[in-house]
Amino acid sequence: MYYKGWYHLFYQYNPNGAAWDRSIVWGHSVSRDLVNWMTLEPAISPSIDSDRFGCWSGSATILPDGTPMIVYTGINRIQGNDTNYQVQNVAYPKNASDPLLREWVKPAYNPVISPDAGLNATQFRDPTTAWRGPDRRWRLLVGNEDGQVGRALVYRSSDLKTWERAAEPLHSAATAMWECPDFYPVAAAGNENGVDLDDVASGAAVAKHVLKSSLPFLWNDYYTVGTYDAGVDRYVPEDPSGDYNRIRYDYGTFYASKTFYDPARKRRVLWGWVNESDTAAADSTKGWAGIQAVPRKVWLDAGGKQLVQWPVEEVESLRGNPTMVSDKVVKAGKHFEIKMYEAAQADVEVVFEIPSLEKAEPFDPSFSNDAQKLCNMKGADVGGGVGPFGLWVLASADLEERTAVFFRVFKAYDGKPVVLMCSDATKSSLSPDLYKPRVAGYVDTDIITNGKISLRTLIDRSVVESFGAGGMTCILSRVYPSLATGRNVHLFAFNNGEEDIKVHHLTAWEMNNAQFTE
Repeated sequence: MYYKGWYHLFYQYNPNGAAWDRSIVWGHSVSRDLVNWMTLEPAISPSIDSDRFGCWSGSATILPDGTPMIVYTGINRIQGNDTNYQVQNVAYPKNASDPLLREWVKPAYNPVISPDAGLNATQFRDPTTAWRGPDRRWRLLVGNEDGQVGRALVYRSSDLKTWERAAEPLHSAATAMWECPDFYPVAAAGNENGVDLDDVASGAAVAKHVLKSSLPFLWNDYYTVGTYDAGVDRYVPEDPSGDYNRIRYDYGTFYASKTFYDPARKRRVLWGWVNESDTAAADSTKGWAGIQAVPRKVWLDAGGKQLVQWPVEEVESLRGNPTMVSDKVVKAGKHFEIKMYEAAQADVEVVFEIPSLEKAEPFDPSFSNDAQKLCNMKGADVGGGVGPFGLWVLASADLEERTAVFFRVFKAYDGKPVVLMCSDATKSSLSPDLYKPRVAGYVDTDIITNGKISLRTLIDRSVVESFGAGGMTCILSRVYPSLATGRNVHLFAFNNGEEDIKVHHLTAWEMNNAQFTE
């Protein structure tokens, strides 16, 4: 949230080690610019009966008088039973005049929401930011599972103390548990401005709403774009056939995400959690596990069907020492190096030009809903017609280690070419015991009109965060090279297709370190 000139990031944190256990607290860091951060003492820690087994996920809400409120899941245990009993608690600043909000207090009336009889108390968590409806009562959502059906339960309150569950969920789907639900309005298609949840009841121009859930058995975040009826608190996706099967924020390692409205820049910002790709033993050795992805601005695309995501502009303040390449043809089966002094931390923007689609491979429609499977069959080293072409990042000089981020274009299907975007980590490291997958998504872009496609990739030692076609498709990979480290990291453009590809323009900036203080 944004409060008195500071961005506040709260996150799940174990002060005692690199593992999930009942020691979980709310870590707390603050920033002026979403890039450089100061770590504060934890905001909330287990201290009452209704959170004695951990202070788990939740959200912050800025109330009309400017006071922030935290709503979070606490875990207790049913008496005489080891079963987790999940409830929702609130916390408020001890001193709201402190812009850093160093101390929080928990009212004696906690918990404010407990599972009704018949609800699964072990799958009842992660309250959203609250908002007010036309009747001025507050609403929030709680994730739940009911017989392999994921649900976003609606709770309403007039005083933020007593909450009642609506008879029907906001929405549900046969997906099992919905963790970390997020629900927010978006402006008209192509309008990059964000909209605050509470502005909806005030008549703000809202085109559609977005409902997102994290599916723990897949470790992926899925969302739909649809219509919200505030009168009855029901949400209807525009494409029910694709309900939680098609659109993901990110096709790589990205989970438990949350957005907030930034009033300082009138934008909606998305945060996502990035898991490790090595073993729990390795996490224990290094003493930490999990990071946050670069914050992303999100808005509804010009077609009104999906979100566009782009790194917040403040990230560009870390750029330095650019390397540029223009109008360079990459012949079939060839590659070239983009010479950089520091390629382990870089921000690369490139536009590829495709002279012809004549050699494009036919597209098998059985892969229409499974880009991952197609990428597994046709990785970066499998030659094609138009592609694979893209970047080898975090590469060793001899290319023994390399992570590929690339496109492959197939012949027209349903009226237009199919563009596949992949991140191939299978050769990212010689180290054993690493998770090195290929991950992929399709890119909704008109490659015929201008014959070009863009790629932006943020490289940060063990993170490769990529944005295809201006942020229409995003893929984050977690890799741990053993050779390609420090000054031994190289960056290449490659083309393993039969059709020549031109690097229309490429700029690769070396990235300075963000500043972290305590």
